[in-house]
Amino acid sequence: MKLSAQTVLVTGADGFIGSHLVEQLVQEGARVVALSHYNSFNHWGWLEDIQLAGVRVLTGDIRDAYFCRSLVDGVDVIFHLAALIPIPYSYQAPESYVDTNIRGTLNICQAARVAGVKKLIHTSTSEVYGTARYVPMDEAHPLTPQSPYSATKIGADSIALSFYRSFGLPLVVARPFNCYGPRQSARAVIPTIVSQIASGAQHVHLGDTTPTRDFTYVEDTCRGFISIAGFDGGLGEVFHIGSGREVSIGDLFQTIAEIMNSDATVVQEAERLRPKTSEVMRLCCDNEKLLAATGFRPCIPLREGLARTIAWFRNEANLKKYKWHVYNI
Repeated sequence: MKLSAQTVLVTGADGFIGSHLVEQLVQEGARVVALSHYNSFNHWGWLEDIQLAGVRVLTGDIRDAYFCRSLVDGVDVIFHLAALIPIPYSYQAPESYVDTNIRGTLNICQAARVAGVKKLIHTSTSEVYGTARYVPMDEAHPLTPQSPYSATKIGADSIALSFYRSFGLPLVVARPFNCYGPRQSARAVIPTIVSQIASGAQHVHLGDTTPTRDFTYVEDTCRGFISIAGFDGGLGEVFHIGSGREVSIGDLFQTIAEIMNSDATVVQEAERLRPKTSEVMRLCCDNEKLLAATGFRPCIPLREGLARTIAWFRNEANLKKYKWHVYNI
């Protein structure tokens, strides 16, 4: 399916990946409807930082079923990214994650079914797997909820897939591994490291530096989403978006410090450590399924993506948006 001239809804468009996806969809020629989470400041999140020519911005909340029904009216394709994401906060407010991630996904699926959308791309996460039992991790890897966040994403994925199997909703699950780049949330590890060093810190406060992650630059992640939307097959299936390479948080820190010409050192803070059995120790993506289906493969190497991200953070106007000295759970 070509997205040009299609009316495309992006939920979570005000977030990190969502705002980048909006930009790429505009380049694809889509008519974009961007959902921003309602707030009394009338602030559109990261959409405030991009060109919105031809984009219709709506504010609302996916937890409201009635709102979702009106939201999807006249929409051809939905990219469902809206979710509560920070893992540490899910230890404190798990009910909020159930309401947003599970019930919100149910509302979007119900609305999409009634509206007769052509395709719904539901966003999952590699966190649903827990620590890798084997690598690289393909789409058949067992699911292991190691945090309330990951448990609600497993629930959301299951709701979405059940609507394909029960009602024939034309749905695909996109499962990105760790995405990074400009505009990423302060709670993520790369902004945590870069913002501290860019602000002059000599001691960078982190949690456990031994886990490994598979990092994909945000432009590649969005290209992966668009390749899934454009693929005519794959309904009712899961597709990974990832690089196929893993790096430890400790090695990641050293690479960032080298690029930034910093001699900063790591200080491990107890409050940043996850509960022992909740920490996901290893993630590494098998991306062959999406490659075989669409020809998509990430093309931006980690070091290049980090350099682009660091350059963005070194802009004072961007850096001041991050409270680098405050731990953001």
